[in-house]
Amino acid sequence: MDTHRLANPPMDPSSTQDAFVEWVRQATPYIHAHRGRTFVIAFGGEAVLDARFPDLVHDIALLHGLGIHLVLVHGARPQIEQRLRAQGAELSYVNGLRITDDQALACVKEAAGIVRVEIEALLSLGLANSPMAGVRVPVVSGNFVTARPLGVIDGVDYAHTGLVRRVDQHSLRALLDQGMVVLMPPLGYSPTGEVFNLSAADVARSTAAALGADKLIFLIEGQGMLAGSGLPLTLLTQDIDPLLKSTQLPDDLASYLRAGAEACRQGVRRVHLVERGREGALMRELFTRKGSGTLISAEPYERLRPARIEDIPGILELLRPLEERGILIRRTREHLETDLNHFHVLDCDGLVIACAALYPYPEEAMAELACLAVHPDYRSAGRGEHLLTHLSELARTQGLRHLFVLTTQTAQWFQERGFAPADIESLPSSKRAFYDTQRNSKVFLKDLLS
Repeated sequence: MDTHRLANPPMDPSSTQDAFVEWVRQATPYIHAHRGRTFVIAFGGEAVLDARFPDLVHDIALLHGLGIHLVLVHGARPQIEQRLRAQGAELSYVNGLRITDDQALACVKEAAGIVRVEIEALLSLGLANSPMAGVRVPVVSGNFVTARPLGVIDGVDYAHTGLVRRVDQHSLRALLDQGMVVLMPPLGYSPTGEVFNLSAADVARSTAAALGADKLIFLIEGQGMLAGSGLPLTLLTQDIDPLLKSTQLPDDLASYLRAGAEACRQGVRRVHLVERGREGALMRELFTRKGSGTLISAEPYERLRPARIEDIPGILELLRPLEERGILIRRTREHLETDLNHFHVLDCDGLVIACAALYPYPEEAMAELACLAVHPDYRSAGRGEHLLTHLSELARTQGLRHLFVLTTQTAQWFQERGFAPADIESLPSSKRAFYDTQRNSKVFLKDLLS
């Protein structure tokens, strides 16, 4: 058990248990979705030097235990620089690219070997009083990367610095299918027996693309690097080049963004940038709705679409808290099944995070907006307004002139978006016949043509 946590003051047991249960319930869909998937996780040599590195290894072991196929790509820059300094030398950079001479290459080989052994040792830990108790994580490394020299650029010979030429995807896939965790250093080999010093980001990107990985995850250095950069939570690949041209970002962060965009263009579904220094950031990114980093995707992460039958449980979960507070009228599953063709949802990677319904009254050229709800974790980001705009436009395309709502507690929100108070007589006759006088809902009307 984690002894430093035992030293903390006791908390209210009921609140702690409630939070734990809520976390497990929120994580369960992701656990099911990730099982059998392939993730490539890249981290720098700085992670291995951190005293908290065993915690990260424990999280990686947990991912393996949940049935996720893992490829780990590690860097070794601080270890290499430490050995060069001990010899009175240092890595040279020209135009942001490393020059790896014979002396540097010897340090690269030594550092990569030591880092590999340290990672393997932590993944082999099985003490009874540790998070790795009873766990066996088989690890394998090898010559999976064929590389070529970077060569001479603008008169500069980059010597043993190389680029990935090919990744042995068949061997990697066979090992992953056997339950192995594959460990890949920033090294590549040529058919002539040469060894090249590679960028860990290049190895990770190329490996993820070769495997058709579901996720490529970069654990980046620098506390607050993502938060301080002003990056949005999600980025589309086509947004990255304009972003890099218009915004001055740290070199490492910019290189991860370029690698992430290229990986998505090569077929990787999702790329995640996660701050390694934040406690538990990897687990929050993978198993919570909010995540903890920046997501890169070739396709929109959220989709606004008509509701489907499999969305009903998610819609019910959204509506239930509002029904219990009297904000919405209670609806049964049967009611939703009957009215499903009126509903639209915001889908966030398979989860329903917002919904709304549009009920047209074509004879009066009116429509009712109902059941507008956004999950608490996704509010304050314009999603409700996005649904309102979409359904307003949909009503206009149907030749309807007015949109109305009945509300008891959200009048101000609708007034701020162009709705004006109206009386019951302004409602369609069939709606007036079912008006609930006990609820005494206020009527608001919006002109769709103004």
